[in-house]
Amino acid sequence: MATYAIGDIQGCYDELQALLKTINFTRSDHLWIAGDLVNRGPNSLETLRFLLNLGDQATCVLGNHDLHLLAVHYGATTCKRSDTLDEILEAPDRIELMHWLSKQKLIAHDKSLNVVMVHAGIPPCWTIRKARKRAKEVEKVLQSDQAKTFFNHMYGNKPDLWSSDLSGWERLRLITNYLTRMRFCSPEGQLDFLAKGSLASQPKGYQPWFKTPRKDPTENKIRILFGHWAALEGNADAEHVFALDTGCVWGNKLTALRLEDHQLFSVPAQGKKPKPPPASTYLSNR
Repeated sequence: MATYAIGDIQGCYDELQALLKTINFTRSDHLWIAGDLVNRGPNSLETLRFLLNLGDQATCVLGNHDLHLLAVHYGATTCKRSDTLDEILEAPDRIELMHWLSKQKLIAHDKSLNVVMVHAGIPPCWTIRKARKRAKEVEKVLQSDQAKTFFNHMYGNKPDLWSSDLSGWERLRLITNYLTRMRFCSPEGQLDFLAKGSLASQPKGYQPWFKTPRKDPTENKIRILFGHWAALEGNADAEHVFALDTGCVWGNKLTALRLEDHQLFSVPAQGKKPKPPPASTYLSNR
């Protein structure tokens, strides 16, 4: 039995199946998926159905594109030009798929494996313990009759710095942005949403979220898995931190990390892929 962590699939179902064949995935193995299961790629519907049918064999966290899909489903926003979500929205099993997706966590933790997985990252102003607690605040709303109202308030870049005084939708929006959109932030945890390239694009006064040591020294050896940042090309250059998004949807590759021995497995992207959107569109399209 082995556990494999995979970065952003984004509807690249064929590459996912090729990767599972490469690692000889069996019913005794387990998958960890670091969010952005859907969108921009060609086969988001097949991807969702496959992961749902894996049941307890798969642990998924929500990424910004997954939340965007749920927001469209609830009528809180509309699809953007670059979205590839129509097939899901028109599927006969749409309700079942959206019900399953809304039950996925923002942070997954396995004490026996000494692993935490999140889509974007954990800000330096929080301990991992507090991040898990705050993630549950959002998860509780996603699984309640307040979900549609949450999505009506989810989009936006403010507030961009944590305060324990935050409450209501602003608090939930910032928690969501930290866990699903963050790349660069200040040492205090203030977010920058403009820079989304490689580490060389680091804005003055900001740094990659994973470059600041954890506030609780006992957490420094917990392995953190994350996706979201394709420009890193799978290299976070930080101890106990593993970047899993290797840009399959942009024509690069899909990668799996075997957690037992940190061995990497990859398959190349197949077919024609879209060009990455400019940073200006990112602000309005999560």
